[in-house]
Amino acid sequence: MVKREVLPVKGSHHQNPIPTAVKIGNMVFTSAIIGSDPETGEIPKKVEDEIKNLFHYMREIMELAGGTTDNIAHVSVLTTDREYKKIVNQEWLKMFPDPNNRPARHTTVQDLREGLRVQIEMIAVL
Repeated sequence: MVKREVLPVKGSHHQNPIPTAVKIGNMVFTSAIIGSDPETGEIPKKVEDEIKNLFHYMREIMELAGGTTDNIAHVSVLTTDREYKKIVNQEWLKMFPDPNNRPARHTTVQDLREGLRVQIEMIAVL
């Protein structure tokens, strides 16, 4: 039996009793990752900072799992405004500059928890 390992992500906590990320075997799954400040846990005033924090957490989670962002297979982006996708794309291209080596991604516009503008979920294979 493969044991599930909860990955302790600093600064990212849920209101519900669920972990931010888990590793099971060679797979990594996340719950909703929000762009809170890694030091304070607060949501930044600027959406650009909120989105930068999301990519910080993606790196941190992969490091905790024993991998890198090259192991990310799929990312779901949820945003309250389609215009935020442009900012996500800027960070996306910094993390994944090679057009032949990027994860699959899907973006959906929807309501999020109050105060949030963007959140992500991801799946990775180590």
